[in-house]
Amino acid sequence: MARLYYTDLDRLIVGGICPSEDIELGAFPELGANTFHERRESGVINLGGPGIVQVDEQEIPLERFECLYIGSGEHQVIFRNGDREPAAFYLLSCPAHHSFPIAKARRSDANVEEIGAVNGCSRRRLVRYIHDGGIRSCQLVMGFTEVPDGSAWNTMPPHLHSRRSEVYLYFDLADQMVIHLMGEPQCTRHIIVRDRQAVLSPPWSIHCGAGTGPYRFVWGMAGENRTFTDIDPVAINDLY
Repeated sequence: MARLYYTDLDRLIVGGICPSEDIELGAFPELGANTFHERRESGVINLGGPGIVQVDEQEIPLERFECLYIGSGEHQVIFRNGDREPAAFYLLSCPAHHSFPIAKARRSDANVEEIGAVNGCSRRRLVRYIHDGGIRSCQLVMGFTEVPDGSAWNTMPPHLHSRRSEVYLYFDLADQMVIHLMGEPQCTRHIIVRDRQAVLSPPWSIHCGAGTGPYRFVWGMAGENRTFTDIDPVAINDLY
């Protein structure tokens, strides 16, 4: 099964691919291209069991939490399962003006940072894959965050990305949930998010959430730049 969504946020495509048999990533009329990656780049993170992504003639195994970057070009891309529990590939794609090499990153290759505070219920682990100091890209930035047992908040205090759009994909929630906040700082709204559900966050919206148990989420951004620290902070007292 494959389910992809073409969004109006910096023309991001977001989706999941869970192959019971080989699934080829084809072109779609919305792209106006011969192949999916003719003018696009993609980040793929495997959230399930071992799998394989074949790019042209190269077979690239992906274990759980490993990341693959696919640069623009006339690539044939095929997703397949490994030999154990089913793979679950999460894909985020955006337009690209330059072709960078295909690159794979294991969790041990990632830039990992412990952030937040225990007394603010916001202690979390930030895992960066596609960023200025990691895998090179045109504009895609991607990684995931782990919120351990005993913490609840992610991205708190909140911020805006005025020059980029962001997509959250929550996973490993089991039967728990996340209350995700978005909207303008003075007019916030909340949504209830379950396991493997995604939230699209436009540049004018805050994005933060609190879970009822430990969880993880993949974050990905595209827009005017790929500078991870390019944010517009929002003070907690300015939220309504």
